[in-house]
Amino acid sequence: MSEKSQSKKKATAPALKTTGPMDVALLERIVKLMEANDLNMIELRDGDRRVLMRRGPAAPVAMPIQIAAPVGGAAPLPQSAGNGVVEEKLHEIKSPMVGTFYSAPSPDAKPFVTVGSAVSEETDVCVIEAMKVFNNVKAECKGTIARILVNNGQAVEFNQVLFLVRP
Repeated sequence: MSEKSQSKKKATAPALKTTGPMDVALLERIVKLMEANDLNMIELRDGDRRVLMRRGPAAPVAMPIQIAAPVGGAAPLPQSAGNGVVEEKLHEIKSPMVGTFYSAPSPDAKPFVTVGSAVSEETDVCVIEAMKVFNNVKAECKGTIARILVNNGQAVEFNQVLFLVRP
């Protein structure tokens, strides 16, 4: 098929009709484009409308291992398997909302915190963008950042653990 006939075919494609808040035919075409180009995620914005589409299995999220304390009395120290390593209790900083995680105030700025950074209750640790509003997230605890569990630009869920802080 020649280039001219391909462009003519594209030009004569039927226009998609919007019959509600979502154009199902357009979404189906986007899914086909995602499959054809091996894309796992796409985000589209048109004015105040936003569509975020993901395909395939959800990306694994690093979750801390939690040990349940026995009911009643003081919790015993975690026991090791004879190697002398004891797991300590780390404070979790969780996402207060669904949105996009940003580790720095702007793309060319340094991250708010890195592993080893000292934080206090008022330290900004990241920004979560939700509906075009950028919300600073504070540590709300004192300590040192032990682990950062999400990547810059990653979508996060409400109450998802973002950081682990060593008291």
